[in-house]
Amino acid sequence: MKTRTLGRGLEVTALGFGCMGLNFSYGHALANADSVKLIRDAHDRGVTFFDTAEIYGPFTNEELVGEALRPVRDEVVIATKFGFKFEDGKAAGVDSRPERIREAAEGSLKRLGIETIDLLYQHRVDPNVPIEDVAGTVKDLIAEGKVKHFGMSEPGAHTVRKAHAVQPVTALQNEYSLWTRGPETNGILEACEELGIGLVAYSPLGKGFLTGAMAKDSKIAENDFRRLLPRFTPEAMEKNQALVDLIRRVGDEKKATPAQIALAWLLAQKPWIVPIPGTTKLHRLEENLGAADIELTSSELAELNDAAARIQVEGERYPEQLMKTTGL
Repeated sequence: MKTRTLGRGLEVTALGFGCMGLNFSYGHALANADSVKLIRDAHDRGVTFFDTAEIYGPFTNEELVGEALRPVRDEVVIATKFGFKFEDGKAAGVDSRPERIREAAEGSLKRLGIETIDLLYQHRVDPNVPIEDVAGTVKDLIAEGKVKHFGMSEPGAHTVRKAHAVQPVTALQNEYSLWTRGPETNGILEACEELGIGLVAYSPLGKGFLTGAMAKDSKIAENDFRRLLPRFTPEAMEKNQALVDLIRRVGDEKKATPAQIALAWLLAQKPWIVPIPGTTKLHRLEENLGAADIELTSSELAELNDAAARIQVEGERYPEQLMKTTGL
């Protein structure tokens, strides 16, 4: 698979694999053995970039990622995240105090079974801890050989610049897709361009909606976190179907699926953008990876952008409380 470079020299495949949904958040969990097999299937098909976090589970996602990738450790880039405190085995708010960062890093190293974390993100900005202290702590971990690269997830552009002045940021992980265009208007893409930072796009398929596999009458499980999201009410999905229909029309012309068009669109935005779609199904994995071979022409991109701009996406991407944790 083609590769791309994040920040100052972190080479990864143009499409990564987001491991969260294997056993966390989406109302279903693969058996560990099936999750391990799917991760290895992704690697067998050329993927070298895998994303996890201590909060996924919590903790269990890192364990299965570590198990799956141990035989090919030297061939892959493993990204994980810190930034929360835990009480009774559950996340209990953000916490990026230096001592918590170190505790999280040590826990991740142990669960992943590795000596160095390739890319360590702050999962969400902690408003109670100066970002300079966060970046300084990760800088120390890099000096100690426990971490190679520093990343941030869902920060504001001003915070990125302050962190980058202390320890160069290799990658930002923000939600970005055809129905989540915030990075284009909130200064994130501009900051990445200016500072030489890569953008890792999570939820590049709109948490499944942009694949065309969901509709207003789709049943969302009680324990699926999408039940909490304004865009996944039946009314919002009905209105947002127009965007899926647009993507499908373009796909029909290119003999590609909606998922492949959505991913190809992201890959066409900047050479330093790397989407990390996740899935629990091998055929969806193969479908997603096929997007790397689809090239949208400038006229096709212009047509897609013009048509998408006339579609008003219904609903915020998160409820108010969760939105408050982004863009800090």
